[in-house]
Amino acid sequence: MISDVYFPRVNGVSTSIQTFRRELISQGHEVTIVAPRYSATDEAGDDLMRVLSRRVPFDPEDRLMRRGELSRLEARLSGKTFDIVHVHTPFVAHYTGLRLAQAFGVPCVETYHTFFEEYLYNYIRFLPRRVLRAVARRLSRAQCNRVDAVLVPSNAMRDKLVSYGVVTPLHIAPTGIDLKTFIRGRGSDFRLRNNIPLDRPVLLYVGRVAHEKNLRFLLGVVAEVRCACADVLLIIAGEGPALDSLRQEVAHAGLSQNVMFVGYLSRQGPLQDCYRAADVFVFASSTETQGLVLLEAMALGVPVVSTAIMGTRDVLCDGLGCLIAQAEVADFAAKVVRVLRDSGLRGDLAKAAVRYSMRWSAAVLAEHLSVLYSGAVARYWQDHEGAQARADR
Repeated sequence: MISDVYFPRVNGVSTSIQTFRRELISQGHEVTIVAPRYSATDEAGDDLMRVLSRRVPFDPEDRLMRRGELSRLEARLSGKTFDIVHVHTPFVAHYTGLRLAQAFGVPCVETYHTFFEEYLYNYIRFLPRRVLRAVARRLSRAQCNRVDAVLVPSNAMRDKLVSYGVVTPLHIAPTGIDLKTFIRGRGSDFRLRNNIPLDRPVLLYVGRVAHEKNLRFLLGVVAEVRCACADVLLIIAGEGPALDSLRQEVAHAGLSQNVMFVGYLSRQGPLQDCYRAADVFVFASSTETQGLVLLEAMALGVPVVSTAIMGTRDVLCDGLGCLIAQAEVADFAAKVVRVLRDSGLRGDLAKAAVRYSMRWSAAVLAEHLSVLYSGAVARYWQDHEGAQARADR
């Protein structure tokens, strides 16, 4: 697996890679990861190779792997035998993955994690949105059509790639969650540590604080909910490029007493406590290719109110742990207030959420990925042998 991002950089791609790696290894497979080095203290080893990297202009969170280091990868990987190369990002990793697959004589698959058509304009403001959309579609089509198979987290993303003109085989391969990790959590501990009264109504968002996550919409929801629940509190757990501007927005809207920023939280306990401290998990991103945090919240018995756009349509089923809202502040806020005020509904949704999350076991979905790998390898060698036979004739 090769990626332009991995832990300690926290995002959905890093989580997906880590989850699949752990589960595939537990099922007897061998997995080697190639990822950027962020600092000298990063986890690394024979099966987690860190590549020297440099900072990306205007993006303090990410790194760009150095070309010279990548050119020496084949030597670093010598002695290992691979069946497949799996690319997770469309930047340096994509082209390096293609080169490595060719060098090793194995198929290359790529996961299309990010809906770039609705992503780039949040970061490249000096070009028109329509131009960036066209660039994203053209690049996505070109890259996807160079690999042997493309994996997508949801049906919506598959449909988008088909509309771009991608003809490479497309397979649905969502990331699961480690249910053992999301069965514990003490919400009261989190509330006490953060001086939040035990009876205060709490909404929660977990994820990157980024422009494409539609967090300004959630601020509008909080302002509306406050009319019915004056002491409502929205906790935002995460960091990202939109953090400073969002803090300013909170102050400008007079919501400083109703919004709390807590930054990134460790997945080894503090994050679970934070989830459990919430009465409702809220989510309104329109660019998600899946939305793992929705499943994490439901696994811990937290009712969800969310829009169902793009990948979240595959994850959410109205009434099964969640209420699906329109992408409109009044409707979204009304559903939040309904869950906050109706303890019976809240309890029913919480129980249904836990049951529903079990369908998304990481172990089961890793087995599905293994089957997809086997199919890609079989097709690769079938095509290779067919081409060789034609050449011999």
